[in-house]
Amino acid sequence: MRANKKILLDAFCKRLGYVFSRPELLQEALTHRSFSAAHNERLEFLGDSILNCAIAGLVFKFFPEIPEGYLSRLRASLVNQQALSDLAFRLEMDKLIRLGEGEIRSGGASRPSILADALEAVLGAIYLDSDFARAEAVVAALYSPMLAQIDTTEQGKDPKTLLQEFLQSQKLALPEYNVVNTHGKAHQQKFKVECVIPKFSIRTLGEGTSRRSAEQAAAKLAYEQASTTSN
Repeated sequence: MRANKKILLDAFCKRLGYVFSRPELLQEALTHRSFSAAHNERLEFLGDSILNCAIAGLVFKFFPEIPEGYLSRLRASLVNQQALSDLAFRLEMDKLIRLGEGEIRSGGASRPSILADALEAVLGAIYLDSDFARAEAVVAALYSPMLAQIDTTEQGKDPKTLLQEFLQSQKLALPEYNVVNTHGKAHQQKFKVECVIPKFSIRTLGEGTSRRSAEQAAAKLAYEQASTTSN
C-alpha cells in the first residue's frame, strides 16, 4: 500500500514539475482537516497569496498592452475555485487528498472547494520547501497553456457572461441551461448541459466535472455560433 502511494506521489510531482526535498510538506498540503489535526489550511493561506502574486506577474508580462481593469478581471478568473479545481483534476490530485471517512463517503475528493484549497496548499508547500521563485515557476508552467489561449478582445469575461451580454445587445432573451444527464460515481460525476437560444435555433452541449463548468462549455459554443449567425 505504501509503495503504491509513493508511486502516485512521485507521478504527481512529475506532473507538477517539482520534487520536494521535504516530503512531509507535500503530505500536509494534501491533508484535509477531516483527516487530521495537522491539516493543510495554513499552507492554503500561504499558497493563496503566492498564487495571486505569481499570476499577477504572469498576466502583467504576458499581456503588456492591456489595462489594469482587464488584468484584475483576468487574474480573478485564473485563481477562482473553478479554475483551480480544474487544474487539480488535471494533476489528478483527487487521487491523493487525504480525507476523513465522512468526506470520503460524501465525495469530498472531487469537491471543487477541497481540490482548489489543496492546490493552493501545495503551492504554499513549494514556497516553504524552496523559495518564491521556484513556486512562481511551477505556477507559470501550469498556467502558460491557458494564457496562450486567452483572447484579449473578450475582456477577460467568462463565456456565460459574454453570451449574456451579446444577447442583451441584440435585445434577446437570456439563454436557457438544462442538465441533460450526469454520469459516473457520486464522487467522480460528469455533467452534460445544454444551452438553448430559440431565436437563433441554437442548441449546444457542454460537459464538465461540475454543472458550472459544463454550462460554461455549452455557453462558449453557443456564443461562437450566435455571434457568427448575427453577422
